[in-house]
Amino acid sequence: MSKKPRIELFENPKRQRDYCIVIRCPEFTSLCPKTGQPDFGEITIEYRPGKFCIELKSLKIYMQSYRSRGVFYEALTNEILDDLSKISKPRWMKIVSRFTPRGGITTEVSAEYKNKK
Repeated sequence: MSKKPRIELFENPKRQRDYCIVIRCPEFTSLCPKTGQPDFGEITIEYRPGKFCIELKSLKIYMQSYRSRGVFYEALTNEILDDLSKISKPRWMKIVSRFTPRGGITTEVSAEYKNKK
């Protein structure tokens, strides 16, 4: 796999406050690793920032990098959580992926990160 796009950050303007940011990516696409067919879904990122917040343009480019990758829903959900929590070090983060039906079945996967501090 080629190198992942860099996710940029900016300083949290209210670091002393515990607040929540919700980002929705309603046009997420990846490829089914079995068939190579496109999968369409929505990724929701919900987090309580620590020192940094996630910059949206770089996040968009990062999310678009999945368009040509064959990856199972469970793997991509956890990979996104690992990548975003590693770089931004939030107080808490949750990723939810919801995919459109394939063969009459819908799938939703969620994963959470909790800062141990």
